[in-house]
Amino acid sequence: MLKISALMLYALLACATQSFAEDVDTYLNTAPDINDNPSQLQSIPMLQSLRNLKQQESRAPYVHDLKNRYKVRTLFVESQDLPMVDIQLTFNAGSSRDLEIGNQLYGLSNMAASLMDEGTEKYTANQIVSAFEQNGAQFSIKAYRDMFIVRLRVLSDPKKLEPALAMMVEVLKNSTFKNNSINMVLSNTQAGQKQLQENPSSLMSIQFYREIYGQHPYAQPITGTNGSLKKITTENLKQFRDKFLVAQNMNIAITGKLNAKEALKLSERIAGNIKQGEKAQPLPAPIEKNSLNIVHMPYNSEQAHVTFGHLGTTRDDPDRIALEIGNKMFGGGGFNAILMQELRVKRGYTYGAYSAFSFSQSPGMFSFSYSTRQDQLVDSIRVAHKALTDFVQQPIDRKQLEEVKAGMLRAYPNNYSSNASINAQLGLLGFYNQPAEALDQYPKQLQKITAEDVQKAIRKHVHPDQLTLLVVSKDLEKANISEILQDNLNPRTEGLENDLPMAVPQLPPATDAPVQTLNDMHASI
Repeated sequence: MLKISALMLYALLACATQSFAEDVDTYLNTAPDINDNPSQLQSIPMLQSLRNLKQQESRAPYVHDLKNRYKVRTLFVESQDLPMVDIQLTFNAGSSRDLEIGNQLYGLSNMAASLMDEGTEKYTANQIVSAFEQNGAQFSIKAYRDMFIVRLRVLSDPKKLEPALAMMVEVLKNSTFKNNSINMVLSNTQAGQKQLQENPSSLMSIQFYREIYGQHPYAQPITGTNGSLKKITTENLKQFRDKFLVAQNMNIAITGKLNAKEALKLSERIAGNIKQGEKAQPLPAPIEKNSLNIVHMPYNSEQAHVTFGHLGTTRDDPDRIALEIGNKMFGGGGFNAILMQELRVKRGYTYGAYSAFSFSQSPGMFSFSYSTRQDQLVDSIRVAHKALTDFVQQPIDRKQLEEVKAGMLRAYPNNYSSNASINAQLGLLGFYNQPAEALDQYPKQLQKITAEDVQKAIRKHVHPDQLTLLVVSKDLEKANISEILQDNLNPRTEGLENDLPMAVPQLPPATDAPVQTLNDMHASI
């Protein structure tokens, strides 16, 4: 009988935990959960391969940047291991475009994504579902803040690929968005709103985006509001489709058992069979706040929920990789991160505290969040803000930097560990106009980042004196909190009054889930 020691079991669990903690992209998490290796008898070969794990060098796949005659950018990775094809159409048509169709039509893109496969002029919803199921295809549509994404996974056999592809184009071109389908969405939304009122983390996330972005298109929830959804009509949905779900406003990603010539023909068939249209216009720049902003949302709960943040930067910013490293060091790297050490390990204020950068078309945001007991709220705010202030002002810990970089390099192959994950990465490259070799170049760029690079990027983009602090709790003395934050920024030297509280951790076993981060569900690595 095989015996596993407690130490071995702990090591296995630690490895699994680390792999989850190093997942860097919420957008990629929405890629279809597909078993790319369906064999059920792989355990022995997989275990035997572990002895050579250190010697194996995982390289990013070669990405073809195909010259589509419709000038629709198409990125392709050939994968002959499985008889499958993954197709992703990524449109510049997320919720940030809702108001370009009409005033206060928040949730328009999300409703379009929900209703596109509910029927066309020729086919009912059941017939559409059957067409995909009969050909073993998986089809999905989803809206984000920046993007509108259509995914199709199907066998590479033309007898399966062709009808699935035809139905995808039919849905894109001819969805009817009937009133009864709209009413169904409204009914579901009203039920969801009741549940939302009982979820302080979700309420906090919605309000936080509004506080950070003000009148910018990113400010409103992707799903819209009760009031805005009631204003959306069939005509609005068709206008959205005809304006934004067009060939010149999309890029194509293809992965699977095809060669480059076949992939090019496939992309041209897709691009040539939908309306050509025009590219969406650039989004406006959000207005930055240049001072501390404290917001309190009263909520009767044993737990208080806290979020700090401010505007960040765009995905094409040359400081992006340095900021990713800095974020891992501060709050995105599990128990070794500074924020987790200060709030949980040293003081036991919370189960988990997490920071994140989101990088998007318009500036995304930097934020960090946690929950704590009401009686620990004030002290936890003092500690969390002081941790950020010190991280920005003090020299970067070079040992921690090297450990974080090594962890990021080890985790990076997860970004192309399956056909679905490769295809999602190609969608990102195309949407944000990155070069085809970006997947291969990323580890090299990461290795070159120095402590000075991280220090410079953090001090340029992270501002402890310009944060918005949102607190969901029973009560809050905002004047007291303001004084605490100012003291962190301009510490007094006399006496011991600025010493940070040190509590003995008194946490029960960690059985609850981590607090939701405010990372948006659009693309962000």
